[in-house]
Amino acid sequence: MADHYFSAEPGSADVRRTVDARIWGREYTFTTATGVFSRDRLDIGTAVLLREVDPPRVGGTFLDLGTGYGPIACALALEAPEATVWAVDVNTRALELTAVNAEAAGVGDRVRAVLPDDVPADLRFDQIWSNPAIHIGKPELHKMLLRWLARLAPDGMAWFVVSKNLGGDSLQRWLTEQGYPCERVGSAKGFRVLRATNAGRHPS
Repeated sequence: MADHYFSAEPGSADVRRTVDARIWGREYTFTTATGVFSRDRLDIGTAVLLREVDPPRVGGTFLDLGTGYGPIACALALEAPEATVWAVDVNTRALELTAVNAEAAGVGDRVRAVLPDDVPADLRFDQIWSNPAIHIGKPELHKMLLRWLARLAPDGMAWFVVSKNLGGDSLQRWLTEQGYPCERVGSAKGFRVLRATNAGRHPS
């Protein structure tokens, strides 16, 4: 069976290369490899998310859900020097690359590249950032999002980017129906940028 970027253990040869990206005004060179998401460039959806949403400037505990080789996690940690970023993925090669890229960016001490089950059970997140793996299918996607949104701090927020053609608008409605009020905060290149909060579950 061919590898998917959400394969736990990619069977393809680990062929590495570098890609350059500009995120929030900073230049990065990331190490990527076969068997991980968007290995040849910064994914368009990720680029839209990082262009449409301003970087956080405060500390806290952040989650990069589906980190890939770690561009979001590295950028978050660099822009918010007092933050700890948990970079979660099921793909072990992606996690290894995230650790490599975090070290290269000088934030290796604050980026935790781990499998989902290795995140401490009592941890709560001030912000969640994700270009979620839509191709795992809607049931698995919903299950994944609910798992992590349940760990959003009462005043936390989650940022998602989803292709309009792959259900961005319906996901916005679904999140609101689940008690996470969601609004579209940006739209570019066929992608929706969504912000969800805990307001529906933590009434003031």
